[in-house]
Amino acid sequence: VQLQASGGGLVQAGGSLRLSCAASGSIFSIDGMGWYRQAPGKERELVGTITSGGRRNYADSVKGRFTISRDGAKKTMYLQMNNLKPEDTAAYYCNARVTYYGGSYPATDDFWGQGTQVTVSS
Repeated sequence: VQLQASGGGLVQAGGSLRLSCAASGSIFSIDGMGWYRQAPGKERELVGTITSGGRRNYADSVKGRFTISRDGAKKTMYLQMNNLKPEDTAAYYCNARVTYYGGSYPATDDFWGQGTQVTVSS
């Protein structure tokens, strides 16, 4: 199982970006998914999560600006980021709890994508 994050880039303050996280491999099902970010010199922090049923949860710092969605058929999660601020600058990582075909029986584990860099200039 692999998670591939993409969509980062350089944007001016007030601008928008859309990140994607695509899961691939021998996947049986995907439960909760989430976005995290890590700025230089800081610990990784939660941005937001989405359950398989579509229930969302966001960090206070991004509420009203960021929206998480997912497409089950495409096994892809998205992060729409609007009104970006310089303090949103970080490497963004996706996470998913995946049940996959792991030999004789399905297995469940948490997987991480590689980071995609978001840089917001003032």
